Amino acid sequence: NKIRDFFSYEHFYVVYCKFWELDSDRDFLLDREDLMKYDGHAFSRRCVERIFSESPKKFSSTIPGKMSYDDFVHLIISDEDKTSDTAIEYWFRVVDFDDDGCIRLHEMKWFFEEQEQRMECLNHETVSFSDVLCQLSDMIEPEEPGVFHLKNFLEHRTTATVFFSMLLSLHKLLEYEQRDPFALKHQQREHPDYTDWDRFCQQEYLRLAVEQDDDDEGGDGEMEGGNAFLDGG
Repeated sequence: NKIRDFFSYEHFYVVYCKFWELDSDRDFLLDREDLMKYDGHAFSRRCVERIFSESPKKFSSTIPGKMSYDDFVHLIISDEDKTSDTAIEYWFRVVDFDDDGCIRLHEMKWFFEEQEQRMECLNHETVSFSDVLCQLSDMIEPEEPGVFHLKNFLEHRTTATVFFSMLLSLHKLLEYEQRDPFALKHQQREHPDYTDWDRFCQQEYLRLAVEQDDDDEGGDGEMEGGNAFLDGG
């Protein structure tokens, strides 16, 4: 677990448990409704539909409308660390729904509409699209106003994380709006060599370990497969 240049046991366990939580029928495949539950229903319906169109990335599953475990591994890593080339290219293709090689205002607005609707339904203070557009444009500074190319995100990797999160994931949008800059600086000072993926896995692994302890005390064996991995069995 201390070596992060490779896919560690900690990483594997977190991904496995995340997949297990979604795979309710235990067929080792996920459909649209399964993925809608990901990260507490974080993804918008439009985001999930775009993922399952397979335009961003073809699934390795041979069953139509089903995502395999390998596909999920690619998705969760890309979601939790949007600074890599692979992740940036993936989410760029998700948002670029007319596949013309650039992201324009109508595409951004189409995805953000659902974010606004969901914030209203949950009684959260809404953020206007015009404010989001102004903020993202100031951060990225595209050559042509309102037109974002892949190279813009590759040149502004941290901003790419904000851009795609605000359009596609309600949880990450709210986290960004409610972020504590002092807590973020503390995390970076504590583990300056950690990637976003490393931090996510560390937090999730600790959370899962606490949940297992609680289950052991209460005799709940719902995630026997996951517990065996955590125990090293």
